[in-house]
Amino acid sequence: MVPVMRIPVRPRSAVGLPGLVGTARVDRRTRALLPRLRPGDVAVVDHVDMDRATAQALVDADVAAVVNAAPMISGRYPNLGPQVLVDAGVLVVDGVGADGFAAVADGRSVRVHDGVVYAGEEPLASGRAADAEAIAAELDRARSGLVTQLETFTHNSTEFLRREQDLLLHGVGLPRLNTRIAGRSVVVVVRGHQFERELELIRSFVREQEPVVVGVGGAADVLRSAGLRPDIVVVDAGAEDSEIPSAKTLKAARDVVVRTDRGGGRDQVEQLERLGVRPSAIESAATPEDAALILADAGEPAVIIGVGMHATLEEFLDRQRPGLASTYLTRLKVGPRLVDAAAVPYLYAGRVRPWHLFLVMLAGLVALAAAIAVTPVGQEWADQLSAWLSDTVRGLLP
Repeated sequence: MVPVMRIPVRPRSAVGLPGLVGTARVDRRTRALLPRLRPGDVAVVDHVDMDRATAQALVDADVAAVVNAAPMISGRYPNLGPQVLVDAGVLVVDGVGADGFAAVADGRSVRVHDGVVYAGEEPLASGRAADAEAIAAELDRARSGLVTQLETFTHNSTEFLRREQDLLLHGVGLPRLNTRIAGRSVVVVVRGHQFERELELIRSFVREQEPVVVGVGGAADVLRSAGLRPDIVVVDAGAEDSEIPSAKTLKAARDVVVRTDRGGGRDQVEQLERLGVRPSAIESAATPEDAALILADAGEPAVIIGVGMHATLEEFLDRQRPGLASTYLTRLKVGPRLVDAAAVPYLYAGRVRPWHLFLVMLAGLVALAAAIAVTPVGQEWADQLSAWLSDTVRGLLP
C-alpha cells in the first residue's frame, strides 16, 4: 500500500488580491485546536519546534495554511513537523510573534501572502514564509544541537530509572489483567505517524494469529472502527478528551488500565466507573505508550509488535516531552520482544492455506503425468485412452 499525499483545500483570494484565503482558527494549544479545524482553514498556533505527530494531524485536517507565533524550528534539535507540512503542500508562516498572534481573531476570514496575514488589504501579522528549501537548511543546522539534547536526555534517563526502578525492573505496581498474555503475540497500537498504514501491513498477521490487541488512548477507537476489538485499552489520566476512547470501546475491552501520576488520577478513574467500566490503575511517570509496553512485557508474551511507535533517535527527540527517558528505558526493558510493525511483512509469510496444498498436489500430479507419458507404458496408456475417447464420441453421435 503506497501512502497518498493529501492536498489541502486552498481557496483563492478575492480578485486582485494575491495569496490564500481561509477562516482563521486560533488557539495557543495546537491539540485543543485540532477538533475545530475544517478543510481550507488557516490554523493560527503558538507551537515552538512543532513535532511530526502534530503536523500530521494538521495535514489530516486539510488546513490550507499554518501560522505560528513561535519559530517552527528553534535550532535545539531537528524536529520533523515543518517538513511534514511543506511536503503536504501546506502554506507555512512562522515567527509572527505574540502581537501578531493576538491580532488575528478566531473565526475571521484572513488572507496569507508572502509571510503576511491580512484581513482584506489590512496587514495583521508578519512572519517568515517557510518553504521546503528553508526548512531543509534549518534542519541541517539544528542537527548540531543534538549533543546538548543528548546530555539532557542522559540526565533525565538516570532520574527516571531512579524513580521507576521497581516498576521497570520488578513489575511492582502493575495491575493483574483478565486478558491472558503468556506465550501469545501482542500488538500495541498508538496513534502515531502512519499508524493506519502499519495496521494495514499487519492485518493478515492479526487475522491469522489472533494476538492480544492493546489500544493506547484514541487508537482504541480507530481499532474498533477497523473491525479489530482491543482486548486491553490504556488511557492516560491527564489526556485530552480527543484521546479518551468512547464508552462503547471501553466497555467492549477485557481490561481498561488508567496510567496516573503518583497519588493522582482518581478523578479519571471515577469518571470511567460512572460509565460502567471497572478500570485498573498503574501509577507511573511513564507515558501511556510505554505503560502499555511494560504491561505487555510483564505478561511474558512471545512477541510484541509496535504500531505507530517511534524508532529513530530523531523521532524520540521530536516528541519534545519529559517522557523521552521513559521511552528509552522502556525500549531497553522490552527490547528482546519488541518488533516494529513495518518489519512484520518481511518476517511473517502467513499460514499455509488448503488451496496452497491443492496447488502443490496438482503440480505434483502434472509432473508425474508428464514423466509417465514419455515411457513406453505411458505411450501405450495414451494410445488406449485416445482409442477409448474416439469410440465413446462415435457412440454418442447419431
